[in-house]
Order: sequence, then C-alpha cells, then structure tokens
Amino acid sequence: MSDNLEQQKKEAAELAKQKAAAAAKAKAAALAKQKAAESEAESKQEEVQAKADTSDDAKELAKKKAAAAAKAKAAALAKQKAAESVGEAEEAGDDDVATAKAKAAAAAKAKAAAAAKAKAAALAKQQEAETSGEAEVGGDDDVATAKAKAAAAAKAKAAAAAKAKAAALAKQQGSESGEGSADDEKAKAIAAAKAKAAAAAKAKAAAAAKAGGGDDSADDLAKEKAKAIAAAKAKAAAAAKAKAAGAGSDASEQAEEQKPSPNQPYLDKYVKVITEHIGSDVLEDSYINSLSKDVPTLVAKADTYFKVAQFLKFNEQLSFDYVSELHGSDFETHMEIYVHLFSYKNRQSVALKVKIDRDQPVIDSLQPLWEGANWPEREAFDLLGITFKNHPNLTRIMLPEDWVGYPLRKDYEPYDVEV
Repeated sequence: MSDNLEQQKKEAAELAKQKAAAAAKAKAAALAKQKAAESEAESKQEEVQAKADTSDDAKELAKKKAAAAAKAKAAALAKQKAAESVGEAEEAGDDDVATAKAKAAAAAKAKAAAAAKAKAAALAKQQEAETSGEAEVGGDDDVATAKAKAAAAAKAKAAAAAKAKAAALAKQQGSESGEGSADDEKAKAIAAAKAKAAAAAKAKAAAAAKAGGGDDSADDLAKEKAKAIAAAKAKAAAAAKAKAAGAGSDASEQAEEQKPSPNQPYLDKYVKVITEHIGSDVLEDSYINSLSKDVPTLVAKADTYFKVAQFLKFNEQLSFDYVSELHGSDFETHMEIYVHLFSYKNRQSVALKVKIDRDQPVIDSLQPLWEGANWPEREAFDLLGITFKNHPNLTRIMLPEDWVGYPLRKDYEPYDVEV
C-alpha cells in the first residue's frame, strides 16, 4: 500500500512537471508573440518616420526653390527701378538746367535794370548840379527878384493862414456861444484884421522907404495904411456874415438830424412805473445812453440804490431777472457802480448806475437780489476798494489778501517790499 502511495506521488509530481512545462512553454510563446508584434509596430513606425522625413526634405527643397525664385524676381525688379531712376534723374537734370538758366536770365535782367536806374540817378544829380551852378552864376538882379518873390509868397501865405485861423476861431466860438456872441466875434475878427493890416502896411512902407531912399512922404504912408484897414474891415465883415449864415444852417441841420431814440418809450415807461410806486425822489437822472446802443439808463441815489434795484427785479411790469454786467469805475472826483440788467420776460434791457464817495466808497450789495452779482462785486472790492454792505464773502478774488492798494484807482502806486 505504501508502494501505491509512492506511485501516486510520483505520478502527481510528473503531472505537475508537465503542467509547469506546458505553462512555461505557453508563456514563452506569448512573450515571443508579443515581441514579434512590438517589432512589427516598430518597423511600421520606422517606415512612417522615413516617409515623413522624405516629405519634410521635399518641403524644405520646395521652400529653398521658392526663396531662390523670389530673390531672382526681386533682383530683376530692383534692376528695373534703378534703370527708371536713372532716366528720371536725367530728365530732372534737364529741368534743373532750364530752371538755372531762367534764374540766371532773371538775375541778369535785374542787374541791368539796377545799373540803368543808378545811371539815371547819377545823370539827374549831374544835371541838378549844373542847374544849381548856373543859378549861382546868375547876376544880382536875379537874386533880388527871387528874394522879392519869396517875400511876397511868404506874406500871402501868412495872410491866408491868419484868415483861416480867424475864420476857424469865429466858427468855433459862434457854435459854442450861439447868435448872441456873433457881434463880439465879429468885433474881435475886425480888431485882429486891423492889427494885421496895420502891421503889413507898416512893413510895406518901411520896405518902400528903404528901396526909394526915404523920399516918400508921410501922407503916402497914411493913405496906404487907410487902404489896408478898409480892406481888412471889408474882409472881416464878409467872414462874419458867412459865419453867421453857416452857424444858422448847421444848427438847423443838427436839429433835423437829432431823432428820438427807439428806446425812449421804454425809458419813459421805467421812470413812470418807478415814480408811481416808490416816489419821484429815488432817481437822480435818467437818459438814453447813445454811446452804448441807446440803452435806457437810470441813475439812483446812494441811499435808494438797493430799493430801486429790488423794484426793478420784482415789479411785474419790469421783471429784470438777470444781471449781465456789474463793474466799478474811478472818476477821480467820485466812484461809480454800473449794473446792466435784462428781462427775459419782456426782452428788454436797462442800466442802473449810482455815484458814491471816493474817500469812503460804501454801497449796498446786490448779491441778495441776484447771485450773479457776487463775484463782480468782489472784483470791484479787490481792484477799487469799494465796500459792498451785506455781501456774504467780501474778500479779494484776484490779488492776495496782503496786497497793498487797489490797482484800478487812478492814484494807485505799486508797492514792493523789496524796493
């Protein structure tokens, strides 16, 4: 029985060996198959890579060929452009030559003209010198005649100037004083003419006496003097008459030219409304400002300035709701505030002015009525020293707070600490 067990053990061991050998063989076959597959895959990959390498070489070769062709084309194009540039340069050279020739011709012409002009000037100067030499060579008779003519011309010129001056003076004084002073001007003109005539007669008599050796008598001198005075009187009377007629015509023409302003009805309306509501004593003056587009202008008193401004804003008939301008001015004798107002409701304008003391320039502020008056009032304070009562922030707006003086005053003198 033990032999059987041994036999069975041997058979089992043999069977196990066979199984292990079969398994090893199968594993080796599988491994060999796997290696063969891997080898086949590698060979295929190598073939693909070879093909790819071949394609890349072809592409590279194609690129090189294309680059060479492009270079050749560029060289040919450059050569063609160079040839064209040479042609253009030759053409431009021809144009430059023509231009240079034209400039040279123009310069030559100018030079010739200048030379001709200089020659003509020299010739004229030479002729003038010859003429002056001939004049100097003339005798004493010619000199005396020339002197006499010059003296006569000077006298005539002086007489004309005196006559014109007398006429101008008479016209000016006649326009200022009117017809009432016409007689006075006439008398003055006659007196001036008499004096001038007497002086002229005296000079003429002295010259005649000198020329004739003093043989003329006193009667002749008196006759000449009387004639000159009579002539002067006649001239003065004629001038005064002409002046009176001219003054009358000028006055009538001026009266005809002065036509009422188209804004006069607006001014009359403002004055009427103000007078009816706040009194006739609140305004100092009212007029049409012909120097500023005929704007109706109201001049308020210093103590009624704010009251008038307030009325101009809030009255339903007026409604001046906008400040378009506010500034101060130094007139040396006094200072003045000018305010320009506009009514959007009525599409009308008005100017409000007030005169204030120059030594103590103080006036009410309009800022509580119109906010637009804020900065203009600060500017007037900064540059003129005008104080606006009830202003919320009355400080300098342009200059520093430590600035000395007010630059827009007529007596302003700059102050420099370093000087």
